[in-house]
Amino acid sequence: MAEIIIVPDEAAGGALVADEIVRLITATPDAVLGLATGSTPVPVYAALRERIGGVDVSRVRGFALDEYVGIDPAHPESYRSVITREVVEPLGLDPALIRTPNGALEGIAHAGDDYEAAITAAGGIDLQILGIGTDGHIGFNEPGSSFASLTRVKTLTQQTREDNARFFDSIDDVPLHCITQGLGTIMRARHLVLLAFGEGKAEALAGAVEGPVSASLPGSAIQLHPHVTVVVDEPGAARLAHADYYRYALANKPAWQGL
Repeated sequence: MAEIIIVPDEAAGGALVADEIVRLITATPDAVLGLATGSTPVPVYAALRERIGGVDVSRVRGFALDEYVGIDPAHPESYRSVITREVVEPLGLDPALIRTPNGALEGIAHAGDDYEAAITAAGGIDLQILGIGTDGHIGFNEPGSSFASLTRVKTLTQQTREDNARFFDSIDDVPLHCITQGLGTIMRARHLVLLAFGEGKAEALAGAVEGPVSASLPGSAIQLHPHVTVVVDEPGAARLAHADYYRYALANKPAWQGL
């Protein structure tokens, strides 16, 4: 089962994951990170900025989870712009080593295959950061997505577009399609770190880690992965039936195990 770590707040969760990423990069200077966007991973990136000084990040590689289709890469809410603004520039990463799926309409038919090939050529992803949507999606794998799916174009649900409208002038500006790593792609990463903060994520998180494995709740796919760490704050943990056990297990965890 996933290791579930309940933290007091987002800042504590961000610090915990940032420490693990620093440990990974220190041990593996050319580590491959799977980079999520949205508001959920922001505390991780903020904590990394405080910890990355003195660490050689010149060889760190990264792959974003997804991108909107048809959006100008220079648009401030394209995921290329977000990753550059929140991760690449603050951490001093080499932008040439950080990739996002190509959402340009020209070539979109083979963009997914191209991205899969690039991940494979990089040797796979060492640590994949994930958030979870209120409907249980991870990446942009909406309910009904195949657990074997690879990087491909998906149609966003109305709920996801409404959730993301806060980043745009209006919901009409939120693209209808995206290109996203598939559940099968995500599951090939060597370590999954799923973040869930706030009571709005509590139901989806509980379903993902304690409910049945179902394509109706894409996040539940993590139950099938051998190395998963779930970092959740107290409000996000409100619906977990076994929260006391997770706290007990963490308190008695061997120090050598790490995340």
